[in-house]
Amino acid sequence: MITRLDRLMCDLPMPTNPSPNSAAAVQELLGGKFGEMSTLMNYTFQSFNFRGRREMRPFYDLVANIAAEEFGHVELVSYTINLLLTGTTDRSPSPEKTPLKDATDARISYHFVATGQQAYCGDSQGNFWTGQNVFSSGNLKLDMLHNFFLECGARANKIRVYEMVSDPTARAMVGYLLVRGGVHIVAYAKALEKLSGVPVGKLLPIPDVSNKRFPEAAAHEAKGLHRILYRFSPNDYREIAQVWTGEHPEDGQPLEVRDGPPEGAPVPDLEAEPQLTAPTGPDLGVPDPEIITHYARKLFGDGAAKQAAAAIRR
Repeated sequence: MITRLDRLMCDLPMPTNPSPNSAAAVQELLGGKFGEMSTLMNYTFQSFNFRGRREMRPFYDLVANIAAEEFGHVELVSYTINLLLTGTTDRSPSPEKTPLKDATDARISYHFVATGQQAYCGDSQGNFWTGQNVFSSGNLKLDMLHNFFLECGARANKIRVYEMVSDPTARAMVGYLLVRGGVHIVAYAKALEKLSGVPVGKLLPIPDVSNKRFPEAAAHEAKGLHRILYRFSPNDYREIAQVWTGEHPEDGQPLEVRDGPPEGAPVPDLEAEPQLTAPTGPDLGVPDPEIITHYARKLFGDGAAKQAAAAIRR
């Protein structure tokens, strides 16, 4: 079970330049092969399928716990896309005025045709995310090696999106996920080192670009977030401390397991898009009281009809 908190993992500022094409680029970080849907579902299925759990408990605790954090990453990228799409079309409720006409210039029209100007479970080319992106081999070393590769690929894509999209909303999200994804890269490197004796950490960072070159990421590293592995459970997954131990391979700072989720930030309150909201009828003003009471009586009886009539009079 996942305990869900109504907070994002980091603060997302309102966009200064909403852009459907920026949102399209960020979609790759959600539903691409190396996106957050892939990390979430890879680690989730690996944890469900984990055999030999009693003997290899620290590694099970690691992958299961990281899977819980990835749920929050999916949410964070989704809100970034939603914010970048907000305000990109005319907010007129009249369909005759073609309020979505600007959407014809958007690289991904699916955001406007088939969703409410929202994130969807797919990549930057309009392809839906697929379970074929899930790798769960049953071999612990192979799964940990795949996860290390997956996180490094995700990091490369985040850096490229950062270089494509200058809006502070996208860059705040990418900066945070560069740091937290970096934690997961180091965690899987540590797991491989304990399983094989090979010093995988010496390969880092991949790509060979320090997080400190990104101001939004550097701010989180200055707080120590690059060396903290959060434990997303009241009582379980405590043996991750047997893997997440020692020093960070880049700066030598001590690694720390911290109980509980990060403090987080408020969830943006997204307004409804009027052209996507069903009107009450031909007259968009005051609803017809006779119609309201008629259907209230049919559905709920005379008592409900009287309450509806009284509410309309007020």
